[in-house]
Amino acid sequence: MFMIAALGAAACGMNAADPYKVQVPGTADLEGAMLYIINYDNGEYVDSVLCEGEMTVFEGTIDEPIPARLIMDGKRGPSFILENGSISFDKQGKAFGSPLNDVNRELNDSLAAIGRKYNSCTSEAEKEAVYAQYEKYLKEKMDENIDNPVGLMIFMQTAYGMAPEELEAYVAKVPSLQKSQRVSQLIEMNRRKAATGVGAKYTDFDINGKKLSDYVGKDGKYLLVDFWASWCGPCRREIPGIKELLAANSDKLNVLGVAVWDKVADTEKAIKDLDITWPVILDAQQIPTDIYGISGIPCIMLIAPDGTIVSRDKQGADLKADVEKALK
Repeated sequence: MFMIAALGAAACGMNAADPYKVQVPGTADLEGAMLYIINYDNGEYVDSVLCEGEMTVFEGTIDEPIPARLIMDGKRGPSFILENGSISFDKQGKAFGSPLNDVNRELNDSLAAIGRKYNSCTSEAEKEAVYAQYEKYLKEKMDENIDNPVGLMIFMQTAYGMAPEELEAYVAKVPSLQKSQRVSQLIEMNRRKAATGVGAKYTDFDINGKKLSDYVGKDGKYLLVDFWASWCGPCRREIPGIKELLAANSDKLNVLGVAVWDKVADTEKAIKDLDITWPVILDAQQIPTDIYGISGIPCIMLIAPDGTIVSRDKQGADLKADVEKALK
């Protein structure tokens, strides 16, 4: 519930000519590795430096603050706000030292306190009251900072729960959000999701010669399509339930896995470890997720023999109920 992390608040005015200095503690396994700063909004590389010694330092200038992430020896590192000023990281990877990153820490502390209060509640009424406090606080901080990276990051966390029309109406009123590539991508993904929702016909795709249409309607059965990845914990937790559905309905149901955002070797290992017996299309990457507007996995879709999508984005008991209802 309290999923907001690495956020900030209240932009502070600094001279754009002032330099930034980002100090990253070195470790033995990073010695000699390349470290990068990327713009978290558009994925562009902003700066790079070779890790040497106990402290690696990025230095430069930036016209305005941006949401950023460290890439350390090819692996994702901490998120932070790149702005002119001195920025350091504590042992937990939290940035501090510059205005936005310092307020970011304060905001995180406040959210953590609300989270502890929520966990100590003894009744549903108390939980609802604390959660309302959480939502109110978060909205206030987003509204205060909607024109800087802090507001953008908060908005991106809340935007996934918005209906497409609600999202587009909000963005239309905020010029700063209209400049964000991530926001534009989310709007487009929502449109694609709406166009491929329940009641729509499935959209085909081809991954190295294997097509979704090769499996839809096969033997006159319904097709359960599981978009997943080996590194995704929730994806792995859904596998036993899918096995149960297939075992109970093998005369009416086929299952197809589609591995997205994953390495082929990792997918193949997971197939073996999880004892997945149904066919899996490997190395699909973002092709089907772009088509279907999938922003999170697992995304499980049930397609009728005539190609109509009859269930989407359900898991656990909700997925089981949809499958059983369709098969009846």
